[in-house]
Amino acid sequence: MKTGAGTRPLDGNAVRTQRTRARILAESLRLFNERGEARVTTGMIAETLNMSPGNLYYHFRNKEQIVEELFRAFESRVGGEPVPRGRGVTAAIEDLWFYLHLMLEGIWEYRFLYRNLDDLLARNRKLRDHFNRMIDAKHASVVALCEGLVRAGSMRATPEEIRALARNVLVVATYWLNFRSLRAPREAAGAGDLGLGAYQVMALVAPYLLGEAREHLELLSLNYLE
Repeated sequence: MKTGAGTRPLDGNAVRTQRTRARILAESLRLFNERGEARVTTGMIAETLNMSPGNLYYHFRNKEQIVEELFRAFESRVGGEPVPRGRGVTAAIEDLWFYLHLMLEGIWEYRFLYRNLDDLLARNRKLRDHFNRMIDAKHASVVALCEGLVRAGSMRATPEEIRALARNVLVVATYWLNFRSLRAPREAAGAGDLGLGAYQVMALVAPYLLGEAREHLELLSLNYLE
């Protein structure tokens, strides 16, 4: 493979290996999301890829390794810290809403992790430890966003109320898809539920908001209630 001057040539085998691993992960994610991780075997994954089981095992020794790799991708997807996109009260509310929406988008993209979360984490201690660290980081991010609203005079809440609010936000976000599936078993939860999920989370925040911040949240909410 040709490369530019001064760069190292790419190893063809390494490139093919990366592509094959990417195909395995993409197909595993699709099957896990569609059927549930517990119902999918490595044999099924290999069959849908028209690949021998031995070839799949060359890249991943077992299904647990595939799950762990997908979880790392999920962590990368949702692991970014909230970045303020503007100044002022309305921008702060939109930042919080946007952050929650991105988090729910990540949960939807890797929804198999959440639909059988308790069992999955009970079977894999490493995954449980990583998940707890991610939750701790998300809790800190939500606390920081709320503290910013308090400093701006747009929210009235004590430090303990903010910490409790952040925990409640994460509880709702974590189990939102399961709740939707429970309430409407004949209708599979879809990507369209993400905005409604963000609204449900923001409804927890609303009682603490003041003045313009509360009004702007109500305005944003109209898009999901109509």
